[in-house]
Amino acid sequence: MAEQETRSNQNTINDQEEEETRTKSQPLIPGLPNDIAELCLLRLPYPYHALFRSVSSSWNKTITNPRFLFSKQSLSISSPYLFVFAFNKSTAKIQWQSLDLASGRWFVLPPMPNSFTKISSPHALSCASIPRQGKLFVLGGGDLNRSAVVYTALTNRWSCISPMMSPRTYFNAGNVNGKIMAVGGSVGGNGEATTEVESYDPENDTWTAVKKVPMVLAKYDSAVIGKKMCVTEGWAWPFMFPPMGQVYDSDEDTWREMSSGMKEGWTGVSVVIRERLFVISEHGDFPMKVYCSDDDTWRYVSGEKLPGEKMRRPFAVTGADDRVFVVAGGLNVAEGRVSEGQNGEFSVEWRMVSSTESSTQFSPASCHVLYV
Repeated sequence: MAEQETRSNQNTINDQEEEETRTKSQPLIPGLPNDIAELCLLRLPYPYHALFRSVSSSWNKTITNPRFLFSKQSLSISSPYLFVFAFNKSTAKIQWQSLDLASGRWFVLPPMPNSFTKISSPHALSCASIPRQGKLFVLGGGDLNRSAVVYTALTNRWSCISPMMSPRTYFNAGNVNGKIMAVGGSVGGNGEATTEVESYDPENDTWTAVKKVPMVLAKYDSAVIGKKMCVTEGWAWPFMFPPMGQVYDSDEDTWREMSSGMKEGWTGVSVVIRERLFVISEHGDFPMKVYCSDDDTWRYVSGEKLPGEKMRRPFAVTGADDRVFVVAGGLNVAEGRVSEGQNGEFSVEWRMVSSTESSTQFSPASCHVLYV
């Protein structure tokens, strides 16, 4: 019996060695040197990678190799895709979708792990990203849920990572200097507000506690500018008291109170473009503003107004290079090109990128640009 088991194990090892040898000797594309064929594979559109991996074992091995993504980045082949976390209020369905900004085509991502299928609200969890690595992080979302997952665009798959130190809901998250921050929110089944902050290191798959935020902040909006994370609770009805806000400095591991001008003028969802903070205001015809740290004021951005016919709240906003993307109800997407004049004034030009009839019942909760 033992001899048969040994022989079976040896056969398995031999089969694996033969498969590896066959994979190494098998050309990626018949008639082409492998280095040229690899350049061809690098230009395959991201959403179809799962299908391309099934072509052959050599294609699968090449496309899933981390060096493949590094090669795309080093050769500037990576393309920006817009990823949107959407929800349907009527059915409580949640899903991630990806928009190819070049072709205007939408793709639905695989569903998240089961720990995120029963959340009280899509806004109860928080999302962050490392754009140049093509990774999305989804955190928390339940009274007792410490779950955290990462989506890797290269493989089009979700993976569980180390759970957070504390279960939390309705909190802020962001990518600060390559680490994912989770700030404040509510913890436990009784929804008690917390000032605790933790940081996730993707390289080591570990969470560590960092300096607590000095006060409880209701979740409204946050932004990362350089190595600093700004968190504001926004204005609240009946607008009798100015909003509270805090700024975290990752170099010093300290929090300081947000300046009066910044927190009082922060009247919408934010986006950071080339280290400058902008907001799409939630009133009127949704004007765009930019924060000027020199005099602690906000100034309106000149140029066109946000296309209003199909752009209805709620909004989710993100940016890449000099572009800002606003995702509205029905998953209508507008792209704004931001430019700075010689006088330091900013202007924006808008255009509609996408409008899909199949998503009319969906609203955005979060959006991110990844390079894949």
